[in-house]
Amino acid sequence: MLKKNRAASVMGLAAVASLTLAACSEGGNNAASDVEGLAETTGQLQGEGATSQQRAMDLFATLFEETGSTLSYNATGSGSGQTQFIAGTVAFAGSDSALKEKDGKDQVAEAKKRCSDNDAWHLPMVVGPVAVAYNLEGVELSLSPATVAEIFDGKITKWNDPKIEEENKGAKLPDKDIKVVFRSEESGTSENFMKFLSAAAPEQWTHEASKSFPTATGQGANGSAGVVDEVSKIDGAITYVESGFAKDKKLGVAKLDFGNGPVELNKDTVGKALDKVKFKTEGHDMVVDSDALFSMKEDGAYPLVLTTYEIVCSAGYDDQTRDLVKNFLKVVLEKGQTDELEKLGYIPVQGEFKDKLSAAVDAIK
Repeated sequence: MLKKNRAASVMGLAAVASLTLAACSEGGNNAASDVEGLAETTGQLQGEGATSQQRAMDLFATLFEETGSTLSYNATGSGSGQTQFIAGTVAFAGSDSALKEKDGKDQVAEAKKRCSDNDAWHLPMVVGPVAVAYNLEGVELSLSPATVAEIFDGKITKWNDPKIEEENKGAKLPDKDIKVVFRSEESGTSENFMKFLSAAAPEQWTHEASKSFPTATGQGANGSAGVVDEVSKIDGAITYVESGFAKDKKLGVAKLDFGNGPVELNKDTVGKALDKVKFKTEGHDMVVDSDALFSMKEDGAYPLVLTTYEIVCSAGYDDQTRDLVKNFLKVVLEKGQTDELEKLGYIPVQGEFKDKLSAAVDAIK
């Protein structure tokens, strides 16, 4: 069981620690000695980024403590994490989306400069399905991507709209306004959700995907915890959020129908989608082809999945920072991919996917 007091204290470090990484070269791997290849370095590792990873990071921080080191992960959102990584104030960024051109700047080039002229790698360490979560007592929803797109674009505004009724025959849908809740800050979850809508319902969703959700419909809330808190307070509300947050608030989670019947969000349906994952990049930089993933129509697959990254330098760290980064990622892969992670709403990585990640971690210089 995750020790909440320990995790909370680790997360609290982010509020009081400086944004520099402090490390000391001291021996001893203690309880994590069964993880092969750990360097004899302990200290404090600093990361920042996606709130979607926060619960996983709480668990990973607890495991990392067993090596004699600590993790301070500041869950401020993917945009902020990328900014702080590029600035060199944190060792890695947690991000729901890859580096790219942003505000006229080439983030990939900037990250390479930060890494002492070495490439930054995207390592999809944390995999979490995204739920279309709602607060509508007594109703089990099934929605097509097209209907989801029209709801979040403000074109469908009532729960008893004929399109929703057609997809939920026999359900008692109330004559009630739909209240859309979206992420108010820059968010990789928002960007990926919009990419999903563009890929799965291109005729209904014409907005360009970005970390900022269109504000013409609904109201914003900060962070993954913020949107589920807001939805839980509003009868008739709906949002997009990582499934673990939706489960904790006991919100309804819509089944999605991609043309082969409604698909429930669970380990098996997400697993079917992950089996088909393709990468845009080669080698150890593992940027997922999200367009191919989100447009998937595999029978029984749930492709609305966040393959969230730890963005790291492939080389260019000082020795102590490099050792801490590699130690942490090895602990994540060898100790963190468990049933406990699944209980938190994530899907443990396994098989060839995990082997590819392990090879990338070993290759960090």
